[in-house]
Amino acid sequence: MTILVTGATGSVGRLVVDHLLTRGATDVRALVRDPAKATLPAGVDVATGYVAEPESLDAAFDGVDRMYLTSYTDTAAEVLARAKKGGVRHVVSLSGERESWWGSIVDDVEASGLEWTHLWPGEFMENTTIWTDQIRTTSQVRDGYAASANAAIAMDDVAAVAAVTLTENGHVGRAYPLTGPETLTRAEKVALIGRALGRDVPYVELSRDDAIAELTASMGEYAEWYVDGEGQQVEHPQQPTTAVAEVLGRPATTFADWAVRHADLFR
Repeated sequence: MTILVTGATGSVGRLVVDHLLTRGATDVRALVRDPAKATLPAGVDVATGYVAEPESLDAAFDGVDRMYLTSYTDTAAEVLARAKKGGVRHVVSLSGERESWWGSIVDDVEASGLEWTHLWPGEFMENTTIWTDQIRTTSQVRDGYAASANAAIAMDDVAAVAAVTLTENGHVGRAYPLTGPETLTRAEKVALIGRALGRDVPYVELSRDDAIAELTASMGEYAEWYVDGEGQQVEHPQQPTTAVAEVLGRPATTFADWAVRHADLFR
């Protein structure tokens, strides 16, 4: 059984490759744009192609039974049509719920005629690296909505769930909302990063407009969208789900553990 991982050098896709190998998958094919720049483990079959250019993918589907579909909305429908024509039977897709900004992938997957499994992660713990430069240079975080709260998930847990659903039966027709094990405010996350660093890192709450201005340098036009999204989670904090534990048979990674493992990012 050959498993194709699209976006195999991306932040989640690369981890999916690793977890498939850890689970003993022997026929893993990684879709990459430039094989010369891809640093993939030995034994992985490297295929050249790009989901934004569906016409480049037909050869990559040869002999593939299951596929991990990265979250690229613009061409998902055509990629899925080509995958089905190429013999793919089951797709595990990374997206958000149907009403989210990337939820169109859900409709495209379900209309494709392929067997499917949806992975719907919440905010990634890795998104806190937007604070990296501030913590490194000022030992504080200046941002909006300190009380905004969600149950962020580690990318590695998302990839581990993807690997299980690609290698085990029993996940067809399932949608997994994936979160970490606890709801934390932004201020609590910063405090846990500080604990991992062994020092106090205060959270300085800014007004909405000042927070947008602070983030525009790194996020550009998306700063306003991001800040307003955080504002919504003050009154409506995201609650944790149990999907990671149900699929993996172990608890989801806590933010405290993630911060310790990645403390060097903030030093």
